[in-house]
Amino acid sequence: MEKLSFGVFLPFYAFEPEPSFGTIRDVVLGCESLGYDSVHLDDHLMWGKKPILECWTVLSALSGVTERIRLGTTVLSALFRNPSVLAKMAATLDVVSNGRLELGIGAGVQEDEHAFYGLGFPKASDRIERLKESVVILKKLWTQEKAAYIGKYYWLKNAVCEPKPVQKPHPPITIGGSGEQLMLKLQARYADRIDWGYLPSVEDYEHKLRVLEKHCKAVGRDFDEIQKSAWLGGQIFLAENQNELDKRVLQWKPKRVTAETFRKTNLVCVQSECMKKVQEYVDLGVEHFMLFFGDLPSTNGLRVFAENVMNRV
Repeated sequence: MEKLSFGVFLPFYAFEPEPSFGTIRDVVLGCESLGYDSVHLDDHLMWGKKPILECWTVLSALSGVTERIRLGTTVLSALFRNPSVLAKMAATLDVVSNGRLELGIGAGVQEDEHAFYGLGFPKASDRIERLKESVVILKKLWTQEKAAYIGKYYWLKNAVCEPKPVQKPHPPITIGGSGEQLMLKLQARYADRIDWGYLPSVEDYEHKLRVLEKHCKAVGRDFDEIQKSAWLGGQIFLAENQNELDKRVLQWKPKRVTAETFRKTNLVCVQSECMKKVQEYVDLGVEHFMLFFGDLPSTNGLRVFAENVMNRV
């Protein structure tokens, strides 16, 4: 098995009340110094009246202040950007970061922001078809001297994307989404890595693996070519011992949520329990973990996991 990799999810709402670039930069530099493999920003244009920084612009800025850590999107809405323009943006970011881009993309899920920005929000099957065409166009522009494509929603004619991305044959594409009939079939054909978001149990994850494997057989894709990624919990709350954990749960959990419910929907544990959870997924073939630490922008959870779980696994 290849070396395990660990990515840190940094959504805008982890930086309340306002996501300043300075705070995001400091957390990302902390992730890099602690040995994490990647950081991943979410992709939103608006969320009510909350201030939101656009993810591509932030990733570009982060590429100039980091040296090693990989830079990802978890995940882009395929409807926000024309795929040919996205291909050029991604190729540029891969070049300026010296091959550190991890592109995650999905069909889009927040109807209101798409509608308010005048982008439209068609039914799920149409969004997934647009996603498919987007992924095809990305790969064509990244790998071909001149790209041509005629689809239902997009087309290219003698399109040139130079310089090409540093990563060969192209930056890895993570396709996000967990619908078993359409999305997993799309992932089986086109994804370099899958991302199903948080699932309630290891058993739920294993079930989707079997569905993905079935789709791979149907389209003639080697199941082992797709890197398996998993989330350890909705959010991760760690402490170095049980006494500290019990005390901090009272600080972490929302006031109207019981401690029992809080523990069911998140990974709330000491380091030994967290290592067991990691091993359960590793036994299923998982090679990449997405981590969302509930105490962000504090780096305490990041440190505890890096020192006591990641470095020991």
